[in-house]
Amino acid sequence: MIDPRGQETLSGSAQSEIFQILRDGKPRTRSELATLTGLARSTVAARVDALLTAGLIQSVAHAASTGGRPSRQFAFDGTRHGVLGVDIGATHAHIGISDLRGELLVDTWESLPVADGPEAVLGWVIEAGTAMVKEHTSDTFLRAIGVGLPGPVEHATGRPVDPPIMPGWDRFDVPGCLTEAFGVPALVDNDVNVMAMGERNEHWPDVDDMLFVKVSTGIGAGLFTGGRVHRGAQGIAGDIGHVFVPGKEDVQCRCGSVGCLEAVAAGPAIAAHLREAGVDVDTPQDVIAAVLGGNIQAVREVREAGRLIGQVLTTAVSLTNPAVIVLGGPIAAAGDHLLAGAREVIYTRSTPLATGSLQIVKTRGGDKAAVAGACSMAIQHALSVDSVEALIRDVAL
Repeated sequence: MIDPRGQETLSGSAQSEIFQILRDGKPRTRSELATLTGLARSTVAARVDALLTAGLIQSVAHAASTGGRPSRQFAFDGTRHGVLGVDIGATHAHIGISDLRGELLVDTWESLPVADGPEAVLGWVIEAGTAMVKEHTSDTFLRAIGVGLPGPVEHATGRPVDPPIMPGWDRFDVPGCLTEAFGVPALVDNDVNVMAMGERNEHWPDVDDMLFVKVSTGIGAGLFTGGRVHRGAQGIAGDIGHVFVPGKEDVQCRCGSVGCLEAVAAGPAIAAHLREAGVDVDTPQDVIAAVLGGNIQAVREVREAGRLIGQVLTTAVSLTNPAVIVLGGPIAAAGDHLLAGAREVIYTRSTPLATGSLQIVKTRGGDKAAVAGACSMAIQHALSVDSVEALIRDVAL
């Protein structure tokens, strides 16, 4: 981009440097920005003008005058652009639009089995998402899309890989499909990683080491280490649902192995145990209803599931030393019984040093945690150096 004052060619990275400084929300004058960056005041003025035109910052106040005309102050403006967050679950699709501050503006939900295939599910996402985006008049409002899928995702490509509950999705180009439909970058990750991002960013921003565990139709974990999501070599770190549980060798898992944590402690497994005990339940939702209705057998089964999950998490505590473990998903939301079972085992079997300050809690994100996490992932991309530079170019055309 050319400096409108005709003095130099502006560097997108330098423009972004100024923007990254202003992202903390603290108002600053052009003079303060020049001091912080070491750039000439004329250069800073031109770059501030470009960011104003792009709608990424706004003039918020005047600084106290020290004689002469007061200087204008500028700060981050996250209200003029937004992202689309997509949460695709085993039996639902949930989408929402947030601004760049992370405030959810609108969302909608549809009962839609992921087993219907990518064409049906993503077709609904595109139709409903397009209708949402049309409510915003600016052609540059939508900057990125974040997607959570209920299965393993190859991080480098964003494609699901051999997902056990997603027939027809293996290697499907989800990012390419959505980018073609909306004209913006689409980022795809495992749904538990996405939920972990939302939980951490919204409720534990100062915690660098956190383990988020989702207990639903399956069991999975999202792991933050050093303030960043840990995905592993192939992007499947946190797949604790298929960790072997001693003493459960006779239980077959849908993955083809035996004794997997998911096969003995996830929602369908709990429902099966209750049916064997004569309780009339079919689905994880029935289990939740039974627990909330005070069914003693249901409470016992959920607490036992918590103990089994706690056995696996005890190893995770020794390996990763998290400061916080968050239990999420529908089963975790059914009272404190799952939480109590997990705490009982983890605090008993882990070393005192590892558990001395370890917090084990239920999710605070509620039923919008996954969409919030998907939006958070998209916002991170939208506010990156390259994306800010691209927006400035788009607006200048």
